[in-house]
Amino acid sequence: MRLIRQLLVVFGVLLLLAGTLMLFTYDVIKIEWVSFMGLQPSYGSMEQPLPIPARSIPIEGPVFIPGMGVPKNPVPADQVSLARGAQLFSIHCSMCHGAAGLGNGQLAAFLANKPANLSLPVTQTKSDSALFLFITNGVEGRMPALNENLTVRERWDVINFLRTLVAPAQ
Repeated sequence: MRLIRQLLVVFGVLLLLAGTLMLFTYDVIKIEWVSFMGLQPSYGSMEQPLPIPARSIPIEGPVFIPGMGVPKNPVPADQVSLARGAQLFSIHCSMCHGAAGLGNGQLAAFLANKPANLSLPVTQTKSDSALFLFITNGVEGRMPALNENLTVRERWDVINFLRTLVAPAQ
């Protein structure tokens, strides 16, 4: 009888501990833990992208290093590249530039600086390297830098797709 009483006490204590632990586990009782995460600087998406550290090479390779000349388009404009470029354009660019690149996307009406019409000769006559730098670094006050959103290969695919856009007949 004494052994049963001792077992009941032990199981009662264990149940009490387990119940107390469950109160904290399921946030019935919340405890604010000290955290220094809120005190350190943080950056939102596309907010003040950090500059590339001096003398570093991106993990994607030395595609564009300041002072080393303009980048060359290494991606042939084949069906795979054009299909990927069209898909990436619809995800990252069409909201401002529109599905056909005419600068009439869903967000264009809300922007102070209207997006460029990518099918006009003023854009189409630019070199691939100039377009690459526009996509990579953005345009001050007009377009965000997309270097954090698109890999180097994806940027070249978008440029290959941009070359297929044609201005509508007037």
